[in-house]
Amino acid sequence: MFVSCRRVASSSRHPSPQFQRCNYSGLDPGVKSPVLAMSYTGFWDEIRKIPPVTRFLCGSSLAVTLPVMLQLLSPYKVVFVRALVTQRFELWRIWSSFFFGGSGLNYLFELVMLYRYSNTLEIEHYSRRSPDYAWQLTLAAGAILALNLPLGSFVHSRALTVCILYLYAALAPAGSQTSLMGLITLPMQYLPYAMIGMDLIMGGPGAAAVSVTGAVVGHLWWLVIYGVDGRGYPGLRQFGGAPAWVRALVSDGAGPVAGTGVHVIPPRQQRGAPARAAGYNWGGAGNRLGTE
Repeated sequence: MFVSCRRVASSSRHPSPQFQRCNYSGLDPGVKSPVLAMSYTGFWDEIRKIPPVTRFLCGSSLAVTLPVMLQLLSPYKVVFVRALVTQRFELWRIWSSFFFGGSGLNYLFELVMLYRYSNTLEIEHYSRRSPDYAWQLTLAAGAILALNLPLGSFVHSRALTVCILYLYAALAPAGSQTSLMGLITLPMQYLPYAMIGMDLIMGGPGAAAVSVTGAVVGHLWWLVIYGVDGRGYPGLRQFGGAPAWVRALVSDGAGPVAGTGVHVIPPRQQRGAPARAAGYNWGGAGNRLGTE
């Protein structure tokens, strides 16, 4: 959007000395107000700041889950049914089963986790290597699907989230801590197991088994690509590099973007310098109230 303004001389109708007349060009035809247009473009600018793979994950989750929540689509159309995939070739069920998140606060909590941990992984550990992240995530999803075939599970979104969470926890700095739903603080490396325990309590052994498959794949992902020494498993790590067709589909990502957040670093205080309260010194020592 382009905005050009020019000053117009005052008149009897405009008592102020000068005012501006602005011309807005490049507006979306469906957006009539310039203020709405700027909000519209600002919203999409913020969306574009999200790394491409994380943007796809969160967008796919919303695209699959929201129509079901609004009762525009039957959940039976998005879950994984092996017979329908192999016999009727309803291949979209493979994709949708990884992004159907249920409903209510549980879905909101899972969506926030998916965004937070995937976004951090893609920015910090896959900076400008989003195709590699997309390819490794695709391989991980295939492994999750294979492990869940004997379980007969219909939805794999929880397993995918636990897989990403496990890799994030394994790569987190030593001593990192996190909060579980704002109630319990625990070491970051134990968070995947805490999530499996919650699934066991809330969903039973079947739900916990699905989450365990995500943790197993997440551990294999970490072991093959990174490992204890950061070099991964010799001979297998090279398969984590994205092929050419994936690089053609997925952009490299911009890496950390300046201006996407505010990071405040307190100024250093000189050694030996006395601390003083913040504020402006108006001069003079001043007197206490009630004294001359």
